[in-house]
Formats: sequence, C-alpha cells, structure tokens
Amino acid sequence: MAAVLLDGAAAAREVYAGLKERVAGLARANLRPGLAAVLVGDNPASKIYIRNKVRACAEAGIHSEVHALAAGVSTSELVGTLARLNHDPEVHGILVQLPLPAHLDETLVARTVAAQKDVDGLTWENLGALMAGHPGFEPCTPRGVITMLDRAGIPVEGQQAVVVGRSTIVGKPMALMLTARSATVTVCHSRTADLGSHTRRADILVAATGHAGLITADMVKPGAAVIDVGINRSAGRIVGDVDFAGANDVAGWITPVPGGVGPMTIAMVISNTVRAAERIAAGPKA
Repeated sequence: MAAVLLDGAAAAREVYAGLKERVAGLARANLRPGLAAVLVGDNPASKIYIRNKVRACAEAGIHSEVHALAAGVSTSELVGTLARLNHDPEVHGILVQLPLPAHLDETLVARTVAAQKDVDGLTWENLGALMAGHPGFEPCTPRGVITMLDRAGIPVEGQQAVVVGRSTIVGKPMALMLTARSATVTVCHSRTADLGSHTRRADILVAATGHAGLITADMVKPGAAVIDVGINRSAGRIVGDVDFAGANDVAGWITPVPGGVGPMTIAMVISNTVRAAERIAAGPKA
C-alpha cells in the first residue's frame, strides 16, 4: 500500500488562512507586517524562491519588497543594505536568499541581520536560543517539518528519529527541535558508515543532504514517516534525496519533491514575519 502523501502546498494554504485574521488585527492597529528579501546575483533557483515568497506574502496579506543586488556586490555593500533594513520601521522580517556568491562573507552577513527581524532563524542569537531551549525564531525548514508532522498527527514523543544531514540551516536545528519534542535523535550524513543501518531504525526519517536518491527503499523502516528536504536536479527534473517511487511503497507517510517541505518553509517565513510584527505591536516586553 502506498504511503500517505504529506501535501506541503495544502498545509501552507492552511497556514496562510490562519495568518489572515492576525494580519487583519494588526491592520486595525495601523501596522502591516513587511518582509524584505535580499537577492544577490542571478541564480535562477534563487529567483524562483524569491518569487514564491512574494506570492506567499500576497496570499497572507503582508507587504513584501525585494532588494536585488549585483553578483559582484561587496560584503560591505551587502552589510550596508542589511543595516538599513534593520532600521526600517516598515520592515519586520529580513531574509537573505542563499546561497550567496563565494566571495561574500556569509557568516558576517548572517550576523548582521537584527535578531528580531531574523525570520529565517539563522542568526547566532536565534540559533543559540534554540540550542538553549528558549527558541526565538526557529529555522524555517525544520519548523515547517514539525508543523507537517503535527498536522498529520504523526507522533514524535518517544519515537526514533534519524536526521540525515548536518547543516546549520536544516540538519542541526532539526535534530534540536525533534529532541525538544522528546524524540530520540540520531544525526547522520552522507559519510556515515553503513547509513542504512541507522535509517532502518527510524520512525521519523528526515533526509537533508542534497544527494539525489541517497535514501533508497531498503533503507526505510516499514511505516516510517519519511520527510525529504532535498532539492536536486536529475535528468532535467527536480528530485529529492529519497528515491520516492521505491520509498512510497514502504513508508507510512512521505513528502513529495517538489510540493512537500518547500511550500512549508516559505509559510514559516511568512508566519515568523507576522510574529515579528506582533512583537512590535505588543511593545518592548513582548
């Protein structure tokens, strides 16, 4: 029997519907949430992601603006743009579209964004708060995964969870967030010896390595929830880190690529932007 498909697009629409009432409440206080996206260069995939985020802002009823910078922009110029956005009262959320060109200091850029506007959840302040168990803005992809698990009624507490991937954007915060929900978490990666021996124990398997088809059907525990975060191009198609056709016959739940985690990542960016505006509306102690 085929796995239950975890539809990220449908889940995202539910998020936007829930946000509209909160946005309307802010409007009554003469405050409209605003998201500023910073795009460096002409990466086609990045342009698509930014376009999707602008559309999501429109669906949720919040303001959006895109600051497109040339690929050759210096780190100091990019930092200057972010500093201006940090002080712009019309902007409540800032995201810097990744990846950045190799010549830019990505660490400095991430640290420049004000923590209270870091709706991607990737500043050291927000990552440190997550590590300490007092999260502010959580990284959006793992937050989206948790939301999808909750929406589908998939239990987390007491379950064996395996995260394949150790990035700061997904793997590490994903492990922390599952641990906070009382799962027993193992973190693996593309160089883990006998990877399948770990993944076959997983009640919840999150794949986030950027290696197309890394997770095959024989590496999946029957009935597991398989969450595919990977986005790869293969033979002209967008595919994930999981061999979907094979895993679909083994898993209990599975996300498609595209249409799974991606839409929920964007929805969490929008949700965090609304939260940032609500904090401003509530005053300095919020």
